Amino acid sequence: MFLRLVADSFSRRPRHKLLTGAALALGMAVATAALSVALDVGDRLAREFRSLGANLLVTPQADSLPLEIGGVDYRPVNAGAYLPESDLGKLKTIFWRHNIVAFAPALEISVQAMPHAHGDESGNRNSWGFVPLIGTWVAHPLILADGTNWATGIDKTNPWWTIAKGRWFSDGAAECVVGRDLARKRGAWVGDHFMPGLPIGDNLVVNIQADGTPLFLKVVGILDTGGPEDDAVLVPLSIAQKIAGKTGEYRRLYVSALTKPEDDFGRRDPKTLAPADYERWYCTPYISSIALQIKEVLPGADVRVVRRVADGEGAILTRVHTLLWLVTFAALLAAALAVGASSAASVIERRMEIGLMKALGAGSGTIGFLLAAEQLVLAFVGGAVGYSLGIFLARLVGQKIFGAAPEFSSLVLGVIIGLAAVVTLLGSAIPLRRASRLEPAPILRGE
Repeated sequence: MFLRLVADSFSRRPRHKLLTGAALALGMAVATAALSVALDVGDRLAREFRSLGANLLVTPQADSLPLEIGGVDYRPVNAGAYLPESDLGKLKTIFWRHNIVAFAPALEISVQAMPHAHGDESGNRNSWGFVPLIGTWVAHPLILADGTNWATGIDKTNPWWTIAKGRWFSDGAAECVVGRDLARKRGAWVGDHFMPGLPIGDNLVVNIQADGTPLFLKVVGILDTGGPEDDAVLVPLSIAQKIAGKTGEYRRLYVSALTKPEDDFGRRDPKTLAPADYERWYCTPYISSIALQIKEVLPGADVRVVRRVADGEGAILTRVHTLLWLVTFAALLAAALAVGASSAASVIERRMEIGLMKALGAGSGTIGFLLAAEQLVLAFVGGAVGYSLGIFLARLVGQKIFGAAPEFSSLVLGVIIGLAAVVTLLGSAIPLRRASRLEPAPILRGE
């Protein structure tokens, strides 16, 4: 009989039920879209932010005294200690190893260089003098502890470093790329003629300082970074190690990691945390917790956060999430108000029906439960329809704004159905309370 009364209410008043269901569906559609994008946008924006460059810098702990002004390190690049290249695979063994997107070691030295153009060398007239030479990785293959192959390098940690002409050097080959400004300002004498610029395919002669033996590097590309590297020569790390006499060592390590924006808890000193709080901090991908884990697997290393990058990411992610949560709250509030107005109108129209049921012996609890059941049926139907519409809207927004649509999430479906039920009950709470308190005698007398 109870189910029959609920079904009869829908068949006799389809207009009110349709309006209430439509209001719920629209509110849940907006909430679904906002929640789907909010749950997905963090990782996608974090990956997009990797185009800002590495957010962690690893240097030897026994290095010379730090000298930084405005976040720029002015220490001599050749000064201080070195770190072993053989330990780098350990970065993919930390707790947040999957958040390590890329890393690239670097070794910078100063060398004498001179072009060897078209097979002709004109002695000291071609000498460029001392120029910076940076050894690093590009698409360098690593075999991880689990046996999988993984490639990383400076092209992933600093994706704005582009090859304006030619290509990157091959790992371990006697090849180099020359910075844009260096290639444009320099040139070579061929006989009695000066040829400006440095053509791709020519050789660059680098004098090894230890014994004066020249090393020929084939120029395979022109590098454009917009930074000081435009005046440098970039080579495979193994070549720079050979020239510097530092086999298997590097000076700096650039690490690009996916992180969670630091909140007040994330900025706390881990040394002051209780064991339970420390475990929670350690198991959250804060930039500081990832830095600590890297320091644990790289003995003798000092891991510094590039705050200008990390703080910028955190501020933007926090604002985006706040905006999406505000949109969700506004959609739920609008749905609750619409349900409340529809419920109040329905109770007024059904006063005679409610009075008759009470006169026949129905208690206030039974009346309230019947009306609440009707609203819950609307909530489940409206929530399901709203979820379907919201997924379409989320995919549209995600594709247009973030370039990738959010995936289906059963978690969001469950949350939306639950929110629809809560919003419906809260919105109709006051009308249902008034309906349960109606007295049958005045209603049946027409008062």
